[in-house]
Amino acid sequence: MSIKVLGINFGGHDTSASLTINGKLVAGCEQERYDKIKHSRAFPIDAIKDCLKIAKLNINDIDILAYGSDPSLMLKERYLKLPIIFPKRKKFWDLDKNRILRQLNLEKILREKLNFKNKIDFNNHHLCHLYSAYYPSGFKDALVVSYDGIGEIHAAMMCYFKNGKFNKIESNNKFPNSLGLIYSALTYYLGWKHHCDEGIVMGLAPYGNANKKVPGKNFTYYDRFKKIISMEKNKLDFKIDLNWISYHEEKNVWLSKKFFKVFGKKRREGSSLKLHHMNIAAALQKRLENVVLEQLKYLRKKYKINKLCIAGGVGLNCSMNGKIVKSDIFKEVFIQPAAGDAGVAYGSCLVSTEKSRKLVIDKNRDFYIGFRENNKKNIKKKIKKNKLKFINYGKNIFDITAKLLSEGKIIGWYQGPSEFGPRALGNRSILCKPYPNEMKDYINKRVKFREYFRPFAPAILEEKKSEYFSLKQNSEHMLIACEAKKIAKKN
Repeated sequence: MSIKVLGINFGGHDTSASLTINGKLVAGCEQERYDKIKHSRAFPIDAIKDCLKIAKLNINDIDILAYGSDPSLMLKERYLKLPIIFPKRKKFWDLDKNRILRQLNLEKILREKLNFKNKIDFNNHHLCHLYSAYYPSGFKDALVVSYDGIGEIHAAMMCYFKNGKFNKIESNNKFPNSLGLIYSALTYYLGWKHHCDEGIVMGLAPYGNANKKVPGKNFTYYDRFKKIISMEKNKLDFKIDLNWISYHEEKNVWLSKKFFKVFGKKRREGSSLKLHHMNIAAALQKRLENVVLEQLKYLRKKYKINKLCIAGGVGLNCSMNGKIVKSDIFKEVFIQPAAGDAGVAYGSCLVSTEKSRKLVIDKNRDFYIGFRENNKKNIKKKIKKNKLKFINYGKNIFDITAKLLSEGKIIGWYQGPSEFGPRALGNRSILCKPYPNEMKDYINKRVKFREYFRPFAPAILEEKKSEYFSLKQNSEHMLIACEAKKIAKKN
């Protein structure tokens, strides 16, 4: 008998839904694609409806509703234990009153919103991340790591699979010791939106120098970030120095008076970027990479497993992933394309399925499983509604597109189902030829309306990748940064 599971991520950012049948991913949809709010926090009703539509099912055809978080664990850890450790957090009982009430009544809310009558599971957030990365990887044996801001209370979790069997690695990476949250704190300090624009800071980092001295100080930016983010002796845990942060005790402040005294005022959004800001981004990125690499080297040596799977929001940091691949610690690395919280919905499906039947490792690199509009009549209707001119090129579309690209034209490319995860992977993409150099600046300024330093991902035939890039494995999901060879750098 088949087991149909609908996974939901709700309660934070990147709300989403996924649907699996016997553990096979059938649909994965993100609410932001429907309500047009980036990193949407809304209940994912549109994503849920589309998952059901794609699978041709009704809500009560679903055997299990799998929620990607454990509300009882979250309430106990965040609202009962943390105020004992950090007394100032007692004010969060009032500040988060609505959130607390929602967690207490979550099952009732889900049943009422969806009119769902069958079983509901509440699964551990990081466990969902881990499962979402391992099972589609195709690896029989693998180390699996999840790094993000915070789940119920953990900011990271690690495990290994041997012959498909899950083994948790005991570590204590709990709030406020979080690589994701310290990165969000610095994103906010540098003038962008936390839990949204961390990728901008990653893109800014190569323009700075982590080894420069902080103005007026006798230490470098990186020296200071080594103190802010340190490694415990056991190599399994990292620690954030509480003297430099305030997010564990205050809302929307993030960093301490000590941090501002050393590094200066917060940059105002839209104000000019200085080398100081770039150096901070460089030091933060370098420290993130070094801490993660140190942990992974230790895990690789201890467990003697040569494949790695990554999930969690920090797993979207393609510069970090590039350093991991380049280090040659592992034979192959797989990053789940919806590595952030949207992917928790998928992982929750897998966790719930495994409670009822043995999961099969199902190598899957196809995450084009979201919204699709394949009805030509509907597409044509929408084009006309928006008063756009169009020509149906039919089978010649590929030749004509290649010719237009060679002439320097910029193409909006739309085909098939949308991607699950934040990267545009060819089904909803802006395409152009990668030269001359000014093309990058033109698209950033005139097409995407974003900062000049923001990078782009190249698309290349698999058999040509080694000719143009220093990359020893495939990177199908725009999640592994690599160095371009001389031939690729020629203008």
